[in-house]
Amino acid sequence: MSTQQWNDWHEAHERRRADKHGFLAVTGLYWLGPDPQRIPDAPGTWTTGPDGVVVELDGGESLVVDGTTVTGRYAFGPIEERKEIKAGWGDAVIEVARRGGYDIVRPRHPDSPILKKYNGTPAYAPSDAWVLDGRFVPSDPPRQVTVGAAVEGLEHVYESPGRVEFEVNGTPLALTVFNGIAAGTFQALFTDETSGVTTYAANRNLNIGPPDADGHVVLDFNRATNLPCAYTEFATCPLPPAENRLPIAVEAGEQYPPNP
Repeated sequence: MSTQQWNDWHEAHERRRADKHGFLAVTGLYWLGPDPQRIPDAPGTWTTGPDGVVVELDGGESLVVDGTTVTGRYAFGPIEERKEIKAGWGDAVIEVARRGGYDIVRPRHPDSPILKKYNGTPAYAPSDAWVLDGRFVPSDPPRQVTVGAAVEGLEHVYESPGRVEFEVNGTPLALTVFNGIAAGTFQALFTDETSGVTTYAANRNLNIGPPDADGHVVLDFNRATNLPCAYTEFATCPLPPAENRLPIAVEAGEQYPPNP
Protein backbone atom coordinates (compact mmCIF):
# COMPACT_ATOMS: atom_id res chain seq x y z
CA MET A 1 0.00 0.00 0.00
CA SER A 2 1.39 3.38 -1.00
CA THR A 3 0.53 6.70 0.59
CA GLN A 4 -0.75 7.88 -2.79
CA GLN A 5 -3.10 4.91 -3.05
CA TRP A 6 -4.46 5.65 0.41
CA ASN A 7 -4.82 9.35 -0.41
CA ASP A 8 -6.74 8.52 -3.59
CA TRP A 9 -9.02 6.17 -1.67
CA HIS A 10 -9.69 8.63 1.13
CA GLU A 11 -10.32 11.55 -1.24
CA ALA A 12 -12.89 9.43 -3.08
CA HIS A 13 -14.49 8.48 0.24
CA GLU A 14 -14.66 12.16 1.25
CA ARG A 15 -16.28 13.09 -2.06
CA ARG A 16 -19.01 10.51 -1.54
CA ARG A 17 -19.56 11.66 2.04
CA ALA A 18 -19.83 15.33 0.98
CA ASP A 19 -22.14 14.67 -1.98
CA LYS A 20 -24.92 17.24 -2.20
CA HIS A 21 -27.46 14.51 -1.44
CA GLY A 22 -25.22 12.43 0.84
CA PHE A 23 -25.69 11.80 4.53
CA LEU A 24 -24.32 15.19 5.56
CA ALA A 25 -27.20 16.74 3.63
CA VAL A 26 -29.85 15.21 5.92
CA THR A 27 -31.87 17.91 7.71
CA GLY A 28 -34.13 15.76 9.89
CA LEU A 29 -35.15 12.26 10.97
CA TYR A 30 -38.89 11.58 11.14
CA TRP A 31 -40.50 8.36 12.40
CA LEU A 32 -43.73 7.47 10.61
CA GLY A 33 -46.86 5.95 12.10
CA PRO A 34 -50.57 5.63 11.31
CA ASP A 35 -51.30 9.25 12.25
CA PRO A 36 -50.81 11.71 9.36
CA GLN A 37 -47.91 14.12 9.82
CA ARG A 38 -46.44 16.99 7.88
CA ILE A 39 -42.65 16.97 7.72
CA PRO A 40 -40.45 20.07 7.67
CA ASP A 41 -38.29 20.34 4.54
CA ALA A 42 -40.49 17.86 2.63
CA PRO A 43 -43.81 18.03 0.78
CA GLY A 44 -46.99 16.19 1.68
CA THR A 45 -48.59 14.43 4.62
CA TRP A 46 -47.07 11.08 5.55
CA THR A 47 -48.34 7.85 7.13
CA THR A 48 -47.33 4.22 7.30
CA GLY A 49 -49.08 0.95 8.08
CA PRO A 50 -49.22 -2.71 7.03
CA ASP A 51 -49.16 -1.72 3.34
CA GLY A 52 -46.17 0.57 3.70
CA VAL A 53 -45.49 4.28 3.42
CA VAL A 54 -48.03 6.62 1.84
CA VAL A 55 -47.73 10.35 1.10
CA GLU A 56 -50.65 12.67 0.33
CA LEU A 57 -49.37 15.55 -1.79
CA ASP A 58 -51.33 18.80 -1.76
CA GLY A 59 -52.18 20.75 -4.90
CA GLY A 60 -48.99 22.15 -6.41
CA GLU A 61 -46.84 19.57 -4.62
CA SER A 62 -45.06 16.74 -6.41
CA LEU A 63 -42.22 14.23 -6.09
CA VAL A 64 -40.11 12.50 -8.70
CA VAL A 65 -39.94 8.73 -8.06
CA ASP A 66 -37.91 6.55 -10.42
CA GLY A 67 -37.93 9.35 -12.99
CA THR A 68 -41.72 9.82 -12.88
CA THR A 69 -43.45 12.88 -11.43
CA VAL A 70 -46.15 11.88 -8.96
CA THR A 71 -48.93 14.01 -7.42
CA GLY A 72 -51.86 13.43 -5.07
CA ARG A 73 -51.72 10.13 -3.18
CA TYR A 74 -48.62 8.02 -3.70
CA ALA A 75 -47.96 4.64 -2.07
CA PHE A 76 -44.30 3.66 -1.71
CA GLY A 77 -45.33 0.19 -0.54
CA PRO A 78 -43.49 -1.91 2.04
CA ILE A 79 -39.74 -1.21 2.22
CA GLU A 80 -37.26 -3.90 3.23
CA GLU A 81 -35.11 -3.43 6.32
CA ARG A 82 -32.00 -1.31 5.57
CA LYS A 83 -33.39 -0.37 2.16
CA GLU A 84 -34.55 3.05 1.00
CA ILE A 85 -36.27 4.91 -1.82
CA LYS A 86 -35.05 8.39 -2.75
CA ALA A 87 -37.59 10.75 -4.28
CA GLY A 88 -36.64 14.04 -5.90
CA TRP A 89 -38.12 17.36 -4.76
CA GLY A 90 -36.60 20.38 -6.46
CA ASP A 91 -32.92 20.41 -5.59
CA ALA A 92 -33.54 18.10 -2.61
CA VAL A 93 -33.98 14.36 -2.17
CA ILE A 94 -36.51 12.83 0.21
CA GLU A 95 -35.26 9.52 1.60
CA VAL A 96 -37.97 7.03 2.59
CA ALA A 97 -36.43 4.08 4.43
CA ARG A 98 -36.87 1.31 6.98
CA ARG A 99 -34.53 1.10 9.96
CA GLY A 100 -34.81 -1.17 12.99
CA GLY A 101 -38.33 -2.21 11.99
CA TYR A 102 -39.60 1.38 11.62
CA ASP A 103 -40.38 3.46 8.53
CA ILE A 104 -38.65 6.84 8.43
CA VAL A 105 -38.32 9.93 6.26
CA ARG A 106 -35.09 11.93 5.99
CA PRO A 107 -35.01 15.01 3.75
CA ARG A 108 -31.61 15.67 2.14
CA HIS A 109 -30.90 19.27 1.13
CA PRO A 110 -27.73 20.61 -0.52
CA ASP A 111 -27.82 23.64 1.80
CA SER A 112 -27.87 21.51 4.97
CA PRO A 113 -25.96 23.30 7.76
CA ILE A 114 -23.95 20.14 8.48
CA LEU A 115 -22.89 19.79 4.85
CA LYS A 116 -22.11 23.50 4.42
CA LYS A 117 -19.69 23.56 7.37
CA TYR A 118 -18.00 20.25 6.58
CA ASN A 119 -14.26 20.59 5.88
CA GLY A 120 -13.13 16.97 5.83
CA THR A 121 -12.17 14.32 8.37
CA PRO A 122 -8.63 13.90 9.75
CA ALA A 123 -7.02 10.47 9.79
CA TYR A 124 -3.92 8.71 10.99
CA ALA A 125 -1.09 8.58 8.47
CA PRO A 126 -1.34 5.28 6.58
CA SER A 127 1.05 2.58 7.76
CA ASP A 128 1.82 -0.91 6.51
CA ALA A 129 1.90 -1.96 10.18
CA TRP A 130 -1.91 -1.83 10.15
CA VAL A 131 -2.35 -4.01 7.07
CA LEU A 132 -2.87 -7.37 8.76
CA ASP A 133 -3.44 -10.95 7.68
CA GLY A 134 -6.51 -12.64 9.07
CA ARG A 135 -8.44 -15.88 8.82
CA PHE A 136 -12.17 -16.11 8.26
CA VAL A 137 -13.85 -18.71 10.48
CA PRO A 138 -17.40 -19.35 9.23
CA SER A 139 -20.41 -19.96 11.46
CA ASP A 140 -22.52 -22.91 10.42
CA PRO A 141 -25.26 -21.87 10.21
CA PRO A 142 -24.80 -18.07 10.10
CA ARG A 143 -25.86 -16.34 13.33
CA GLN A 144 -28.46 -13.62 13.79
CA VAL A 145 -26.81 -10.89 15.88
CA THR A 146 -28.80 -8.12 17.56
CA VAL A 147 -26.96 -4.86 18.23
CA GLY A 148 -27.90 -1.46 19.59
CA ALA A 149 -28.09 1.76 17.60
CA ALA A 150 -27.13 5.41 17.72
CA VAL A 151 -30.83 6.05 18.46
CA GLU A 152 -31.65 5.05 22.03
CA GLY A 153 -34.00 2.08 22.21
CA LEU A 154 -33.52 1.06 18.58
CA GLU A 155 -32.03 -2.31 17.66
CA HIS A 156 -30.65 -3.76 14.46
CA VAL A 157 -30.45 -7.45 13.53
CA TYR A 158 -27.65 -8.57 11.23
CA GLU A 159 -26.67 -11.93 9.85
CA SER A 160 -23.13 -12.86 10.79
CA PRO A 161 -21.46 -15.41 8.51
CA GLY A 162 -18.63 -15.85 11.03
CA ARG A 163 -15.63 -14.11 12.51
CA VAL A 164 -12.19 -12.98 11.40
CA GLU A 165 -9.23 -13.97 13.57
CA PHE A 166 -5.96 -12.02 13.51
CA GLU A 167 -3.04 -10.95 15.69
CA VAL A 168 -1.57 -7.60 16.71
CA ASN A 169 1.90 -7.75 18.24
CA GLY A 170 1.35 -11.35 19.25
CA THR A 171 -2.07 -10.72 20.81
CA PRO A 172 -4.77 -12.97 19.31
CA LEU A 173 -7.93 -11.03 18.43
CA ALA A 174 -11.17 -11.62 16.55
CA LEU A 175 -14.00 -9.60 15.03
CA THR A 176 -17.54 -10.78 14.43
CA VAL A 177 -18.34 -9.79 10.86
CA PHE A 178 -21.56 -9.04 9.02
CA ASN A 179 -22.21 -9.46 5.32
CA GLY A 180 -20.85 -6.58 3.24
CA ILE A 181 -22.56 -4.78 0.37
CA ALA A 182 -20.79 -6.79 -2.35
CA ALA A 183 -21.31 -10.55 -2.40
CA GLY A 184 -18.74 -12.42 -0.36
CA THR A 185 -17.38 -9.33 1.41
CA PHE A 186 -17.61 -8.51 5.11
CA GLN A 187 -18.24 -5.52 7.36
CA ALA A 188 -16.76 -5.28 10.86
CA LEU A 189 -18.06 -2.72 13.35
CA PHE A 190 -15.64 -2.17 16.22
CA THR A 191 -14.28 0.07 18.94
CA ASP A 192 -10.81 0.07 20.46
CA GLU A 193 -8.71 1.98 22.99
CA THR A 194 -8.59 5.07 20.76
CA SER A 195 -12.42 5.28 20.82
CA GLY A 196 -13.52 8.46 22.54
CA VAL A 197 -9.92 9.70 22.59
CA THR A 198 -8.75 10.26 19.02
CA THR A 199 -11.52 8.37 17.20
CA TYR A 200 -15.31 8.44 17.36
CA ALA A 201 -16.51 6.81 20.57
CA ALA A 202 -19.48 4.75 19.43
CA ASN A 203 -18.25 2.78 16.45
CA ARG A 204 -15.91 2.45 13.51
CA ASN A 205 -16.36 0.47 10.32
CA LEU A 206 -13.92 -1.76 8.45
CA ASN A 207 -14.75 -3.33 5.09
CA ILE A 208 -13.03 -6.64 4.40
CA GLY A 209 -12.72 -8.33 1.03
CA PRO A 210 -13.74 -11.93 0.30
CA PRO A 211 -11.59 -14.73 1.74
CA ASP A 212 -9.49 -16.89 -0.53
CA ALA A 213 -9.89 -20.67 -0.75
CA ASP A 214 -7.96 -21.09 2.51
CA GLY A 215 -10.01 -18.46 4.38
CA HIS A 216 -7.25 -15.84 4.26
CA VAL A 217 -8.38 -12.18 4.36
CA VAL A 218 -6.62 -8.83 4.64
CA LEU A 219 -7.62 -6.29 7.29
CA ASP A 220 -6.48 -2.83 6.25
CA PHE A 221 -7.23 -0.71 9.32
CA ASN A 222 -5.90 2.32 7.46
CA ARG A 223 -9.29 2.24 5.75
CA ALA A 224 -11.35 2.17 8.94
CA THR A 225 -14.04 4.82 8.55
CA ASN A 226 -16.60 6.73 10.56
CA LEU A 227 -20.28 5.95 10.23
CA PRO A 228 -22.83 8.74 9.63
CA CYS A 229 -23.65 9.00 13.36
CA ALA A 230 -20.21 10.52 13.89
CA TYR A 231 -21.44 13.59 12.00
CA THR A 232 -25.16 13.97 12.61
CA GLU A 233 -27.88 13.21 15.14
CA PHE A 234 -30.14 12.13 12.26
CA ALA A 235 -28.45 8.72 11.90
CA THR A 236 -29.62 5.27 13.05
CA CYS A 237 -26.19 3.61 12.82
CA PRO A 238 -25.64 0.20 14.43
CA LEU A 239 -23.29 -0.22 17.36
CA PRO A 240 -20.64 -2.96 17.41
CA PRO A 241 -21.32 -6.34 19.02
CA ALA A 242 -19.88 -6.46 22.53
CA GLU A 243 -17.14 -8.88 21.44
CA ASN A 244 -15.85 -6.33 18.89
CA ARG A 245 -14.50 -3.99 21.57
CA LEU A 246 -10.80 -4.51 20.87
CA PRO A 247 -8.47 -4.25 23.91
CA ILE A 248 -5.78 -2.46 21.87
CA ALA A 249 -5.30 1.00 20.39
CA VAL A 250 -5.89 0.82 16.63
CA GLU A 251 -4.01 3.97 15.64
CA ALA A 252 -5.15 3.82 12.04
CA GLY A 253 -8.00 5.06 9.90
CA GLU A 254 -10.28 8.05 10.35
CA GLN A 255 -10.26 10.10 13.52
CA TYR A 256 -12.82 12.28 15.27
CA PRO A 257 -14.71 14.52 12.83
CA PRO A 258 -13.81 18.21 13.25
CA ASN A 259 -17.44 19.17 14.00
CA PRO A 260 -19.11 16.09 15.58
